[in-house]
Amino acid sequence: MILPGAQAASSNQTSMLILQETCTDASGAMVVYAPVDIPAMHLVMSGGDSAYVALLPSGFAIFPDGAVEPHQTSGSLGSLLTVGFQILVNNQPTAKLTMESVETVNGLISCTVQKIKAALHCDDGIPPTPVYKP
Repeated sequence: MILPGAQAASSNQTSMLILQETCTDASGAMVVYAPVDIPAMHLVMSGGDSAYVALLPSGFAIFPDGAVEPHQTSGSLGSLLTVGFQILVNNQPTAKLTMESVETVNGLISCTVQKIKAALHCDDGIPPTPVYKP
């Protein structure tokens, strides 16, 4: 699925698309997405080389935690949420992450988890604990 993405700063035209794949079955649910530049997508869709299109996929997966109520044969008490992001922080491979970058990523993870919990109506009052450390 291709969705409209970020708005261009100087116009009302969209400059990015969001390429998205979803999968849901009895074992869980997964959403993977990546922002894609519109001209790059047009190039690939008209037969151009896709090797030059930068993809940084991100996403999340939700799985049942396996716990069930006593005397129940099906259902689950909770879920396990796994979130992953690929973010280009610096284009130098040997560059070290700044504390500001780490704080930004932790904020992004926390915000994303809160939005997923709100969308699924499962706010338990426990804030998410990001585990990313430089």
